[in-house]
Amino acid sequence: MSFEYNFGFIDENAKREIRRKTLKAVALPGYQVPFGSRELPIARGWGTGGLQITLAIIGKDDILKVIDQGSDDSVNAVNIKKFIQKVTGVQTVIDTAKATLLQTRHRIPEEKLTEEQILVFQVPLPEPLRIVEASEKETRRMHAEADYSAMWLYLYESIVKFGEITLGAGYPVMVNGRYLMSPSPIPRFDIPKLNMSENLLIFCAGRERRIYAIPPYTSVEPIEFEDHRFRVEDFKGQKCEECGSAGTYLNEMVETGSGERKYFCSDTSYCKKVKEGKKNETAS
Repeated sequence: MSFEYNFGFIDENAKREIRRKTLKAVALPGYQVPFGSRELPIARGWGTGGLQITLAIIGKDDILKVIDQGSDDSVNAVNIKKFIQKVTGVQTVIDTAKATLLQTRHRIPEEKLTEEQILVFQVPLPEPLRIVEASEKETRRMHAEADYSAMWLYLYESIVKFGEITLGAGYPVMVNGRYLMSPSPIPRFDIPKLNMSENLLIFCAGRERRIYAIPPYTSVEPIEFEDHRFRVEDFKGQKCEECGSAGTYLNEMVETGSGERKYFCSDTSYCKKVKEGKKNETAS
């Protein structure tokens, strides 16, 4: 039995609305733009936001890459990639440098992206103020008035209790000196990559019905105190067991039985490329 789909699965009116809202998000860096989130054949919370952006902006000549926490082979990444390929017929790749459109969950690729590439983020919780304010109406007011005192107080209390800011993934950032933004649950290691990035960054939460964006060459700064600076995860003294890289975000693995701790690159495509490059150098 064969099925015919509209290119990109969702209807053209829905695509136009998503593209209009995305343009508004690009024009107001860091601002959360409401949109009419559509139903898709995956559950909300499993990437419907990022998927809707991808399906709305993808073209027949695009080359797609999908990752989940840096991996091209995770269940979420593979299923989303298969679905997009089925309803568009576009080419898919693992090599980051060859992709024109990338969809990600919880990571930014290790390889620096270019002006010709777009990175789309799957976002579970777009509101950075939710940890300090439960009311949506109140958080809207706080953003409108740039009233972020409650977040500063939250960070201060964290320092008083623990001696440092304990926020990990999704560390809040100030975009273009105006809006406080949640950069999806990417690790702190990836936060510096957002600042003055050459490529367009689009974030979308399907369940929360919000789109926001960071245009190329836009200032993105993690909020911090003068005496308690923002810092990334520390992997000093560790390197990837597969490729030997020491400057990448590493996943810690504990071997069953021996209890030995080993580290591997989160970005599997980058790891494979480095490993192949070293193998070619040895062969030549």
